[in-house]
Amino acid sequence: MSTPQPPMPQAAPDRWAAPGPAYAGYTSPIPVVRANLTHAVASEWTKIRSVRSTLWTLGVFVLLVVGIGLLAGAVVAGNSDDVSAGNPLELGFFGLLLGSMCLMSLGVLTTASEYGTGLIRTTMTACPSRGRVLAAKGLVFFLVSFAVTLVSTTLVGFAHVAMVGGADDPTGQDWLKATVGVSLYMALLGLLSLAVGSIIRHSAGAITIMIGLLLAPLVVALFMFSESLADVQQFLLEYSIPNQLSIFYANSLSDSGPSGWDPLWIVLGVTAVVYGAAFALLERRDV
Repeated sequence: MSTPQPPMPQAAPDRWAAPGPAYAGYTSPIPVVRANLTHAVASEWTKIRSVRSTLWTLGVFVLLVVGIGLLAGAVVAGNSDDVSAGNPLELGFFGLLLGSMCLMSLGVLTTASEYGTGLIRTTMTACPSRGRVLAAKGLVFFLVSFAVTLVSTTLVGFAHVAMVGGADDPTGQDWLKATVGVSLYMALLGLLSLAVGSIIRHSAGAITIMIGLLLAPLVVALFMFSESLADVQQFLLEYSIPNQLSIFYANSLSDSGPSGWDPLWIVLGVTAVVYGAAFALLERRDV
């Protein structure tokens, strides 16, 4: 008669084992979808409309463009000698030049402020695709800045035409350049600032660079009195941001250099190069 064998010891259940039959057929109530650019755009839209810097910078921008524009129109309308001189849409240049600093500051803050607060780590954790994050930031900022500039310049343009009676009636081309043209230029200028903010990763430093890019070439050129520097002076005057912006209003500091829609293609090319550099550095550097 055989002796019964003691039962073999059983291994402890593996706590990381795959779910057994008890979990069969379970479906999570949370939908699982593959993240794409649309989700990143929605996230960046939530950020840009919920921070106070957007409200302040865009608010001051509208105040400068509309306020200074209306003030310039009122001064010209009160002077009978200036009423019949030139295109009334040209008066929108003054407020837009000062307002450009607001858009550039907002463009820098859209990227650089996240590095200062450390929020960029959370952003990159939620969306590991760094290029997608930068693309979403650029797309949201471009659309917001273009829309705000377009509305502001259009309102100022209608006000100037109504206030400065007797002036030359603007043509369709004049309206297109003074509204859509300058809005595209300003949005691209802000997008350039966004790329610089991503590269520098410091709000104050990047804003300083952009303000210098806006003002330094023109200021330096105005004080070049030597004849040997005439060519350099001419180049700085022609390609300075204020002069390129004035070209949309049929004004220029010189008879040569960019004309028509050339300033738009120039800022588009520069922005594309800097944005490409921002993409490359974002992939290589730690956050």
